[in-house]
Amino acid sequence: MLRQFLSKLPRKSGKSDFPELARSNSCTTAGSQIHGSNSLNSGSARPCATKRTSSAVFPASVVAGIEPLLPFKDVPNSEKMNLFVSKVSLCCVTFDFSDPTKNSIEKDVKKQTLLELLDFVASGSVRFSEPAMLAMCRMCAVNLFRVFPPNYQSSVSNGCENDDDEPMFDAAWPHLQIVYDLLLKFITSSSLDAKVAKKYIDHSFILRLLDLSDSEDPRERECLKTILHRVYGKFMVHRPFIRKAISNIFYRFVFEMERHNGIAELLEIFGSIISGFALPLKEEHKIFLWRVLIPLHKPKTLGVYFQQLCYCVTQFIEKEPKLSSSVIRGLLKYWPITNSQKEVMFLGELEEILEAINMMEFQKVMVPLFWRIRCCVNSFHFQVAERALFFWNNDQIVNLIAHNRHVILPIILPALEKNAQNHWNQSVVNLTLNVRKLFMEMDDGLFISCHTHFKEEEAKLSILAEKRKEAWGRLENAASLQPITGNTAVLVTPLATSIPG
Repeated sequence: MLRQFLSKLPRKSGKSDFPELARSNSCTTAGSQIHGSNSLNSGSARPCATKRTSSAVFPASVVAGIEPLLPFKDVPNSEKMNLFVSKVSLCCVTFDFSDPTKNSIEKDVKKQTLLELLDFVASGSVRFSEPAMLAMCRMCAVNLFRVFPPNYQSSVSNGCENDDDEPMFDAAWPHLQIVYDLLLKFITSSSLDAKVAKKYIDHSFILRLLDLSDSEDPRERECLKTILHRVYGKFMVHRPFIRKAISNIFYRFVFEMERHNGIAELLEIFGSIISGFALPLKEEHKIFLWRVLIPLHKPKTLGVYFQQLCYCVTQFIEKEPKLSSSVIRGLLKYWPITNSQKEVMFLGELEEILEAINMMEFQKVMVPLFWRIRCCVNSFHFQVAERALFFWNNDQIVNLIAHNRHVILPIILPALEKNAQNHWNQSVVNLTLNVRKLFMEMDDGLFISCHTHFKEEEAKLSILAEKRKEAWGRLENAASLQPITGNTAVLVTPLATSIPG
């Protein structure tokens, strides 16, 4: 009855964004669309000739029942690829998963067909033909490519992290996961000829995949990360384009929106890409470091992707240690003045860089670097002060400091003395005293000389502060003796504290 009913209905298919797909008669779609469907399912319908052996042809206006196709084991090898195309065509029908009770039988049939396709692709028994590649790419496009609704854009508000927000989980994920797994198996299959498949897994297809990386569902972003990495590995011709497309996402994130859910995953992909860069590094790769990775330290949501960003930066430095000084200058440029948690992260990244830096590069940046560390040592936020003082627990950093102590100690000592005398946190005071002791053991004569100079400077500042206080006192006294004329009111208050020099 079902087949007779279907044979009386008009057979239509939606136009595709892929020209080859639009010309193909191997894959026709219909059914209700999942929320956020894309242009692949839209457009005017046209007649589409299909094989009578397949029941995967449905009208565009109604959701009809899906008749299962023959199992792969029941057809000879010569017909398996045709059966593959028919099964993939059947899976081009999309459903609304927001209502679990709607079309439950059809959804189950489609799920079983997708699982059967997954097993067939994993077996790698037959090489994929061009119609099969075409049908597979179209099926993935119909099921996966969609525009996220506005509630997907709510994870970050006013440019700030919102740790209280729970990630949104797509109701269609059990179905989408099988499609993602199928696409991954298809791309990594030894039966797929990359030279032929590049016509279908093209720039447009890759861009749509990258658009999906903004999904709020972390499971979907994880699948996309793996698939994009495999695409980059298999399709060498697309590698420059993929790097450029990901860079553009980073540019928009840093300089326009400061909102994107998939920055961490995209950085993780780039971390693997950087580790494979050949030496010497190309200029375009260095530009990526300076124009993308360093500015990525600026957004307030740095904590979401900091680990992946730090890995990418250290990969560059391991490849080419000469870059370490320019990276440190970049960090100093974007140093967070009012965000203590970001300061702690910056100090952690600095420590990793200093572990890999050579003496020549260190000497280029040690003066501005230790002026910044001095400020951190004196921070009233105890975590910032502790993290800065922990540098002296690192043998590599202590070795760098020891070889350049004549420059570094005069910069750092005033901060150590102020901490020892005035800091409110006892843990910071103890760490400060340990660092002072380390410098004394390193070069007692230099320490005494710098300490004497520090005391002299303190005495000069104290004298200047006293003179300033006396000058203000004289001004206030003179002002109090002046007669009040007209409606002018003069308010004279005692100077509570001296103005620091």
